[in-house]
Parts: sequence; structure tokens; C-alpha cells
Amino acid sequence: MGTVNRLIVIVLFEGVDLLDVTGPPEVFSLVPHETAEGVGYEVVLAAETPAPVTTAAGVRILPDTTFHELGARAIDTLLVPGSVEVDGEGRVHPVTEPSTVAWVKALAARTRRVASVCVGAHLLAAAGLLDGKRATTHWSTAQRLAADHPAVRVDPDPIFIREESEEGEVWTGAGISACLDLSLALVAEDFGEPVALRVARELVMYLKRPGGQSQFSVPLETVSSTRRIEDLRHHILNNLGRRLTVPDLAAYAHVSDRQLTRIFKTELGTTPHAYVESARVETARNLLETSDDTLERVASVCGFGTVDTLIRAFRRRLGTTPSDYRARFRATAPTRTRSAQRPPQNPPPTAPSPARSMS
Repeated sequence: MGTVNRLIVIVLFEGVDLLDVTGPPEVFSLVPHETAEGVGYEVVLAAETPAPVTTAAGVRILPDTTFHELGARAIDTLLVPGSVEVDGEGRVHPVTEPSTVAWVKALAARTRRVASVCVGAHLLAAAGLLDGKRATTHWSTAQRLAADHPAVRVDPDPIFIREESEEGEVWTGAGISACLDLSLALVAEDFGEPVALRVARELVMYLKRPGGQSQFSVPLETVSSTRRIEDLRHHILNNLGRRLTVPDLAAYAHVSDRQLTRIFKTELGTTPHAYVESARVETARNLLETSDDTLERVASVCGFGTVDTLIRAFRRRLGTTPSDYRARFRATAPTRTRSAQRPPQNPPPTAPSPARSMS
């Protein structure tokens, strides 16, 4: 009896992002070389018609089959890539063409596991597949996803999220390069961590980032439009080891507690407490990656006070522990053996504007 491979169908449509489509098959193609039985995946590219599809990069891809020709075949994994259009004012609009959405919904009904890459999450949401679920997408379209689909619990931070329900598994991934991390996670679920790690080595990739790793850093967030909030951000980043309660920050800014909270909500879309915690976690991540500091020192320098508080913040923000994070992301040669007395003093840089490519 021959080997049975899991069927993965990748959805194609005009303007789809190229790496969304080609990245995952590179991961899946190596699996048979790393399993004792030589089993792996059958990857099929499907579109509405058999005509070549032109990607956002201008490269044309020939579908293996059409959605209709798939017939009633049971699909193990439906992989939905994404695409965006940028208008004349530089605003990014996810592509959710109705016929593609309808096909995604129909195919998902006979699929064990559905996964989106980058802004492909907008297609899943439009098909109703993310209602009531936690999901991620590329950071630049996360607010749009939340606004267009209030039933979806959008989390713009993780590189991928796995949700399970009675209808089956739904995975959502972040920016384009995170499709490789998502694909490795799917391999790990199907064939085990050792196989996924061997595949990662073949691809010269870091050995599988956990889904909880953040897409971006607090200092890389978009700079605010007002001098007052920027001054507050600098004050927070330069004084993480000190007490930074709402009253403390309000006094520094010479506003009331209520007004401070309103300013943060309006300018940064978050609360003062949540922003401070994010900044502290970001600095702690950097120390764990680049220094030999103990967890006690990291907690103290970053303003957590205790290791328990540090651990709780990491679990809440990254879905992992500081020790596990250090084991996975520690630089091979730390740049210092002890951290500075307080976090770096440099002001946060401005994030780049969203470009056509979402890598």
C-alpha cells in the first residue's frame, strides 16, 4: 500500500502576494525527507479558472486545478494567502473579492484545518470563519480587520495564532515571512517537533519561533501626532525601572488621570497600563536575547519588581515564559555580560510606512 499524503490546497486569485503562495510549499516539500516513512503533503494550487494567475510581484503562477475540479475531495489543510491594494493616499485595503470569499467558505466546510497567511485573515473573516475567535494578521491591517469584523478578537502582536472549535482548527498568521513559521508549526502538529526542527535546519531558518513571538517592537510603533504623547512615550521608555502608574504619568504630563487615559486611547489605541507593560516586556525581551542577566535583574531593571510579575507579563503578552523565550531567541554571543543600569535612552524611531509588500 502506497504512502498517504495530507492534501493541502492553496487558494490562488489575481494579485495574490507571491511569498504567501510559494513560502509554505518550500517547507512542506522537505517533510518526506525527514520522516521515516517518507510521508508528507500533497500541495495543490487551486483557482477559479485554469488560467495563469498574476501575483502582486508580477510573477505568473499556473494553477494545478480549479476549485470546481477539486470536487468532493476531503482537504486536510486549506491555506488562504492574502493581498492588498494601496490607494492614492497611501491607505492599505485588503483584497476580499466576493467570489474568492465564497469559494473559501465552501472549501472550508470540508476541510480539517484552515489557515491564513498575512492579510489572508481578511478573507477568512469575510467568510465568517473567524467569528468568535482570536486571530492575527499583518500589523498594518489589524485595526481594519477589527473594525470590519467586530465578532473577531483581533490580536495584532503574535506571529501566528491557533484556534480550535467544533468546526475544526483555524490558524492565522502575521506578515509574509511569518508564513514559514506558521508552516513549521503545522508540520510540528502533524509530524512532531523533531521533524519540524530538522526541516527548519534544511531551510537555514531559526529553529521554529513560537507563535507568541511579537510581530513588532514597542519602539517601532507609529509615532504619535502630538508632542505631549511623544514626550510621555520617551519618559516611559527612559524610566521603565521606576514607578509608572496612571497618577505618576498624569502628574508628569500635567493632566488628570482621566484625561491621560483618554489621550492614550485616542493617540495609541491602548491604555497607559497596557503601554507601559508592553514597553517593559519589549525591553525584557532584548535583555534576555543579548545578556546573561538573571531573571531577577531583568525584572528589576524593566520595572516588574518580581520574577513572578515578569513571568505573568510574558505569558500574557507572548504566550511563553522568560526562560523559554531566552532558550529560543538568545544570541549565540551576547554583546554584554551585564545590562546597563536602566534601559537604553535613545528615542524610539518612526516606523516605516506600509508598503505594497507586507513582508
